[in-house]
Amino acid sequence: MKILVINGPNLNMLGVRDVAHYGAKTLRDIEVLMQEKSLALGAILEFFQSNHEGFIVDFIQENYTLASGIIINPGALTHYGLSMRDALEDTKLPIVEVHLSDIHSREEFRKISVVEEIGLKQISGIGWNGYIESLEYLVEYLKKG
Repeated sequence: MKILVINGPNLNMLGVRDVAHYGAKTLRDIEVLMQEKSLALGAILEFFQSNHEGFIVDFIQENYTLASGIIINPGALTHYGLSMRDALEDTKLPIVEVHLSDIHSREEFRKISVVEEIGLKQISGIGWNGYIESLEYLVEYLKKG
């Protein structure tokens, strides 16, 4: 099974950006940890990050037919990325949304997710471990059929 792992704006700055909210691991660190876990779970991961919503939409549209599911941290697009949301919904694939920080305990505007209602699950507030939990959850879901 192939899983697309998509990261939105500013996540390329992990490890530098507001470590109190997002932790000290870089995006590459998280990808390595996910890759290691995916081997044990029998999943193939394809990673993508962009600071541009249109590039994320293009990636989804160009790659979803070869995927079994999607893990996405939309970054700031969580709150207003409607074209990204539509592209995700159009895939009809199972989606798990992940956030490093607890978006529900932060500023009011961060509490709204345009992705949440189309996803299987939202994992928020457990740092980089949320990516591993997302992967485990999605693989288990896909194995159950």
